Amino acid sequence: MKISGSQALMRSLVDQGVDIIFGYPGGAIMPVYDALYDYREKIRHILVRHEQGAVHAAEGYARMRGRPGVCLATSGPGATNLVTGIADAIMDSVPLVCITGQVYAHLVGTDAFQEADVIGITTPISKWNHQITQADEVPEVIAKAFYIAGSGRPGPVVIDITKNAQVDLFDYSKPKKVKIESYKIPQNANRQQIKKAAEILNSAEKPMIIVGHGVQISKAEKEIFLLAAKSGIPIASTLHGISVFPTDHPLYVGMVGMHGKYGANVLTNQADAILAVGMRFDDRVVGRITDYAKEAKIIHIDIDDAELNKNIFVDLSISADAKKALMQLIPLIKKNKHEEWVREFRRFDEIQYEKVTMKELNSQKDKIKMAQVINMLSDKTKGQSAIVADVGQHQMITANYYNFKKPNSFMTSGGLGTMGFALPAAIGAKLAAPRREVIAVIGDGSFQMNIQELATVAQEHLSIKIIILNNNYLGMVRQWQQLFFDKRYSFVDLKNPDFIQVAKGFRIDGEKVEKITGLSSAIDRLLQAKKSYILEVVVEKEGNVFPMVPVGAACDEVVLE
Repeated sequence: MKISGSQALMRSLVDQGVDIIFGYPGGAIMPVYDALYDYREKIRHILVRHEQGAVHAAEGYARMRGRPGVCLATSGPGATNLVTGIADAIMDSVPLVCITGQVYAHLVGTDAFQEADVIGITTPISKWNHQITQADEVPEVIAKAFYIAGSGRPGPVVIDITKNAQVDLFDYSKPKKVKIESYKIPQNANRQQIKKAAEILNSAEKPMIIVGHGVQISKAEKEIFLLAAKSGIPIASTLHGISVFPTDHPLYVGMVGMHGKYGANVLTNQADAILAVGMRFDDRVVGRITDYAKEAKIIHIDIDDAELNKNIFVDLSISADAKKALMQLIPLIKKNKHEEWVREFRRFDEIQYEKVTMKELNSQKDKIKMAQVINMLSDKTKGQSAIVADVGQHQMITANYYNFKKPNSFMTSGGLGTMGFALPAAIGAKLAAPRREVIAVIGDGSFQMNIQELATVAQEHLSIKIIILNNNYLGMVRQWQQLFFDKRYSFVDLKNPDFIQVAKGFRIDGEKVEKITGLSSAIDRLLQAKKSYILEVVVEKEGNVFPMVPVGAACDEVVLE
C-alpha cells in the first residue's frame, strides 16, 4: 500500500519510540501536521509559542530521558528560530532530531516564500544534517538520524523535508538496521592504556578525578562512585558533571572552573595525577592553558576522539565509552585512602566558608542574597529535586549552593550559555519525568527571553515550579563591568514588568517576596503548590558571585572577594 512521505515520517517516529514532539506548525510543514492528526494517541504534540522554545524543550526532554528529543518547525523563520537551540545542543552533547519543512524541491534555491538554506545554516552546528527531496527517502533517513543523534557522543541532527517529499506517495517498507561504514563508535578502552592509567593513579600521592557530562550520558555514576570508594581519590565536577556524584559525599570537593570551589581550583595545580572523564577541558575550566595542572600526569577518557589533546595535551588519552572504560579500570585500582590530600581540600573549604559562604548565607542586610534562596531551597527539598538553571549569576549560585543528592538532577546551558534556556527546558524535563519535582531557577533577564512559554506550561497543565531571582540587572554582565570596566554599567539596568501579574495573565499563580523573614514560608508555598507556581524573589541588586577565576588567569588564581 502506498503512503505519503508525511505518513511514513509518523510511522518512522513511532518505530523510534517517540512519544512527544515539541513544535509549531506552518505552511511548509503542514502535510506532516496533517499526518500527525491521525497519530494523536501515539504521539503527544506540545504546541510551544516560539520555535526556540521547542528546541530547548526537546533538550530538556532528551537530557532527562536519555534519548533524542524531537522538535518540528516549518521552513524559513520557523527553521531559523531553531538555530540557537541546535547550537546549544551541539555544545552540550544533547541528542536531538530537529525536523523542518522546506519548499518544493523544484523551488529550492529560487528564494521562494519562506525558503532558507537550512542545510547550509546548520552544517557547522549539527552532528549530521540531510535534506529529503523524495518521499521514499524518509524511512531510512529518519532511522539514520536517530542512530547518529543518540549514539557515541550525542548531538543534534537536522532533517529538512521538501514539501513534495511530504505529499508524494511511495511503497513503504521498514528500513533495515542502520549501519554506517564511516561512523565508528569507540566502546571498550585499550587494555594497555587502562593498565597504564591504573599504574599512574595507584602510584599518585595527590590524585584527583574530574567528572563531566559524559559520565551522565554513559550512565556511569555507579562506576564513578565505586572508583572513588575504592581509591579514596577526591572527586571534582565540571558544571555539567554536577549531580553525577553526591555533593555531601566526603570525597566530593566541588565544581571546578571560573566560579568553582576554591580548593578544587587551587589544588588542580598541585595534583600529581588527574583522571578526567567525559569532559572537554573547556576554557572556563582550565583558565590559562599554559599554567594548567603542570605537576600532574593527566589521563583523559572521552568517547569523542576530537576532544582528546584538543585543548590540553595529556599524558594518556583513552578513546572509549566512559562506563565501559571505568568498568575495565576499577579492578586494577588498589584500595587506598588519601586522607591528608583530602584534608587539603577541606582546609581551602574553611577559607572559602569564612570569606564567602558565611557572608552569603548569614547576611543581615535587608535584601535577600541569591545564595540564601538556593540554600534554603536545597534544605527544603533535601537535594532531591531536578533543578533547571538559566544562565547568569543565579546559574553559578545554584551550581554552588544546591546540594544535589540524586543523579541527573542538574540541567543548564553550559557551552553556549543561552539565556532563555530554563523555562522551555523545564517543560521538556517535566514531560520526560512527570513524577519528579522540576524547579526552574531563572534570573529576571533570562526569564524575559522566553517568557511566552508560560502559555505552554498553562495549556499543558504542567506542574513546574519557577523561582525568579530578580536583581533588576543583567547581573553577570554588571559584575564584569564592575570588576573589569571601572563600574561603567553600560545598558544592564532592567526596568522589569510585574512578573506575578504577567503570570496571572497566563493563569499561573505566584507571589513576590522582598524580605528574608518571608522567604521560608514563600518557598513552602511554592513547593506545596499542586500546579505551576512562580516565586519572584527580589535579591540584592549588586551582589557578586565568588569564588571567581578572572578571564586570562590560571585556575589557581582565585578571587574570593
